[in-house]
Amino acid sequence: MDNVSGNYTGKYALIASIVSSLLLVIIFAVLSFMVNSSRTEPLYNQVDIIAGMVFVFILSMIVSASVWPGIIENRMK
Repeated sequence: MDNVSGNYTGKYALIASIVSSLLLVIIFAVLSFMVNSSRTEPLYNQVDIIAGMVFVFILSMIVSASVWPGIIENRMK
């Protein structure tokens, strides 16, 4: 039983990491576009926003890849 749950833990952790990272990227994009649209002169250009989205995705994947496996293992017990 532990071997089967161990196999699924990695898959669930990967899916949870990707989903949470994508949600953070969406929040970052929405907030940065809102800040840009509220100003008369845009603060950030499109390249800055896209680079920020990539940075947020990579950084959040690194953090969530270490957090989600522990959470999922505790839930599966």
